[in-house]
Amino acid sequence: MTALVTIYNINKVYSKGQVKTHALHNISLSINKGEFISISGPSGCGKSTLLSILGLLDTPTNGSYQLANIDTHQLKVDQRSQVRNKHIGYVFQSFNLIDSLTVFENVALPLEHRGMPHADIKAAVEKQLSAVNMDGRLAHKPSQLSGGQQQRVAIARALVGNPDLLLVDEPTGNLDSQNGDAVMQLLKTLNENGATVIMVTHDERYSQMARRQIRLFDGKILVEHKEAVA
Repeated sequence: MTALVTIYNINKVYSKGQVKTHALHNISLSINKGEFISISGPSGCGKSTLLSILGLLDTPTNGSYQLANIDTHQLKVDQRSQVRNKHIGYVFQSFNLIDSLTVFENVALPLEHRGMPHADIKAAVEKQLSAVNMDGRLAHKPSQLSGGQQQRVAIARALVGNPDLLLVDEPTGNLDSQNGDAVMQLLKTLNENGATVIMVTHDERYSQMARRQIRLFDGKILVEHKEAVA
């Protein structure tokens, strides 16, 4: 099986004056299409840094990263943005919805950046909002939604462009346990329907819902566990 994601010897070093902080140390991973992976570990272990690099929001100090057979090291800034829009969906802990826009308008944004016809945008947005059970809230503003509902909208926005890779950063961090459980069940269902999901979480219970679990410590892979597929 051809890997969707291949990273090899990724290092990330932040410099501030004479002080250097090594956020990631020689991380290597191969991720196939259709996997559900959780990345966990204590604060400062490098899990969010790794997710940012996978999402092309940050660049490694050295090492290689291939996504869908694209060598991301060779990409210019505008090319990185294009690849991110086409291949990656990103769900943030803080939702990052635009308050002045409706649910429909928020979810439509990635497709508008592609210049898609309005009729195609409308069909795709309505389909994705239906998939996350938010099709009855198209005209609502984010302030009119609960935290769990806002996270569902954020997931719909991340998936509306049919990305190869769904990156999810602490999806339950701002939710109570009931809404957190509902969002995790949604992610599990999306994966069962074919989505490739990489999730950062601090919650061990949610981490174990993924078929492949990676734990980081001090910027290194401490342990990796993969369930057998029935």
